[in-house]
Amino acid sequence: MYFLDPTYLVLVMPAVLFALYAQAMVQSTISRASRVMSRRGLSGKDVAERILRANGLQDVRVMRIGGQGVGDHYDPRSRTVRLSAHVHDKPSVAALGIAAHEAGHAIQHARGYAFLLVRNGLAPVVQFGTTLAWPLFLVGLLFASSSRLGFGLMDVGILLFGGAVLFQVITLPVEYNASARAMAALGDLGLVDTGEAAAARKVLSAAALTYVAATAAAVMQLLYLLTLRGRRS
Repeated sequence: MYFLDPTYLVLVMPAVLFALYAQAMVQSTISRASRVMSRRGLSGKDVAERILRANGLQDVRVMRIGGQGVGDHYDPRSRTVRLSAHVHDKPSVAALGIAAHEAGHAIQHARGYAFLLVRNGLAPVVQFGTTLAWPLFLVGLLFASSSRLGFGLMDVGILLFGGAVLFQVITLPVEYNASARAMAALGDLGLVDTGEAAAARKVLSAAALTYVAATAAAVMQLLYLLTLRGRRS
């Protein structure tokens, strides 16, 4: 099995451990910041709406969402900032930071931020390609010793997975830029004091670390696929 391959353990496992660490870090940071209440009594909804209006985005809605597996996000198709209940309703510093970050994505969309537009354009293609990448590669790996078709399937799988890696790389500046816009807006509009701003920045920095970890894991998996392909040549 590939996860017992020494090459996999060397290339991919450190990135997987880094991703687990980043996830634990963001959960811990958000948990702490969720216990710090906004001194102005502002909820995530309040903050998102104030940032949007201050940037002239009266047509962007802020909507409360529920259900498991549904995270906070900005939907460019309906121009809606969708916030989970604990972010939409709660006046915590964590909620303020997350809501401001999603409003930052809405501002990116309105301003035509290039990396966001490219990412949005790639998203449906990458989602489809990622579903096929590993199955095609593994089927190709099985038949590579007896058929040239196997090598072709491996190459297609690598190409599709490479698209997913590109998507992850492009996501990094999108997320960091949205956080920068969020922190600037929180300060410029007086929505947080100095201590609250520091706590919100920690939340956004921890969240950004998860994207770095995901990118590192994707890059290492791509290198592993290329290594397996090279062994069959």
